[in-house]
Amino acid sequence: MHRSSGFTFSRRGLIRTGAGVSLAALGLGAGAQSASAAVGATKRFDLTQPSYDLFRSKNTHGPRVQQSFAFDWVNKFLYVATKRSGSAESAGDLCINKMDFDGNYLSYMHLNGFGHGVAFAALPSGSGTELWIECAANGNGYGTALAPIRYAANTTMGSPAASAAYRPISGATEYTCSVDPVHDRMIVRYHTSAGKRIAVFPLSAFRTRDFGAPLVDFKQPSIPGTPQGYTLYGSYMYFLTGDAYPGDGSPSGDGNSYVTSIDVNTGTVKQGPVLTKAGSTLHHREPEGLAIYRTDAGEARLFIGFATGVEGDRRSSIFYKNALI
Repeated sequence: MHRSSGFTFSRRGLIRTGAGVSLAALGLGAGAQSASAAVGATKRFDLTQPSYDLFRSKNTHGPRVQQSFAFDWVNKFLYVATKRSGSAESAGDLCINKMDFDGNYLSYMHLNGFGHGVAFAALPSGSGTELWIECAANGNGYGTALAPIRYAANTTMGSPAASAAYRPISGATEYTCSVDPVHDRMIVRYHTSAGKRIAVFPLSAFRTRDFGAPLVDFKQPSIPGTPQGYTLYGSYMYFLTGDAYPGDGSPSGDGNSYVTSIDVNTGTVKQGPVLTKAGSTLHHREPEGLAIYRTDAGEARLFIGFATGVEGDRRSSIFYKNALI
């Protein structure tokens, strides 16, 4: 389905710090094994409701697929992470594409040796943007720490060492993150010897670089399919899975792109996996990335990204859901 994006902007920031949310020292929810506080209950997106277009088939700096995307909600820019042309999958080389909300490409930044790009955050920083992104890629191309990187157009940066970056969870070996700008929080997905886990921090922990204990911390529930992105809205995590259309990438049935919501207070699935047919007629159509944004009119949106287009000319396509229950 298609509808105009409806973004109307003022220069005011869109964060409502703690709006509708309180932290109570309630102990651990089921499955939340090392948190000191619970995240106050909020509404969630109804994943069965229709999706609408932000944009389709927009060019990025290179020809390879996007991995994820993030909004700078104050300065009104979108950042799309793509794989670097000519780099091996294990190298961890990324291209960050700065775009406007119509999908027009503006500039790029190359990040060498940072990671896979499953998820990252774009935090407003004055008139610029601070990217919180994985860094110090391991031999499999996944980041082993998190780094704040100020976006600098048309430049190349090598990754800092993990020891010079941030590891908010002791003992974790891989990290990614995504921001909830409405409730002023950051979600971190990290890897341990026992598998993937999820932690939620106040966004202030990333701004001050003083992390302390997360609000919740739980084992990621088992969700079928290829992981392709995640994000946080209030007390619910959203998890994207799926693969590109098979064969030559021509539209094939309904595909296998699913979105699942997870209650972060219990660590259990709330809704899904729910099949999404957003952009179902697009070529290739590989699910790649989730993000949250709230318009100036106050409408919260869950955005779903896809890498689309033909081999050697992959494009970015992004859609959203807006029905809260």
